[in-house]
Amino acid sequence: MAWIAGGSDRVRQAWFGATLATHATLPGARRHLLTDRDGRPVAAAVLTPPAAVPSGAARAAWAARTLVACGPRALVRTLRYLHAAEARTPAGAWTLEFIGVEPGAAGRGTGGRLLGHLLATTPTPGGIFLTTADEANVRLYRRFGFTVLRRLTVGPLEVTAMWRPDARAEAL
Repeated sequence: MAWIAGGSDRVRQAWFGATLATHATLPGARRHLLTDRDGRPVAAAVLTPPAAVPSGAARAAWAARTLVACGPRALVRTLRYLHAAEARTPAGAWTLEFIGVEPGAAGRGTGGRLLGHLLATTPTPGGIFLTTADEANVRLYRRFGFTVLRRLTVGPLEVTAMWRPDARAEAL
């Protein structure tokens, strides 16, 4: 995220809001939210079905919002990342577009609880694909049955592409 949006919290929040809104509205997208005891959101995830892509109008609206709120650097870097990552998606796989935890809830197993819920409640016959540029995330995803498909370089980032088969499909 820092490579795309820099060090500004305002830019990161604007980028995340624009990008999340675009993917969360795709037909068939699964949105998952984890709240604390007071009902406040502490983690969120978006999973999109195979081959789901925003319409041309949705992509244009995202690009405009990102450009205005985040600047050209964030827009160009996001497009570079997406171009590299989307080319690696296995046929028929769902894509874990986002999974994020509020900073105050990080390090307490919140992301793992959300990921476990997502995997247990979402049928994904073609498996789930994701990319991450954080090596700590690779360890987390491996615990949930993801395997490394390949590693790629995007700018200064070392990105890991991972896949997990649907446990329900394996059981049949």
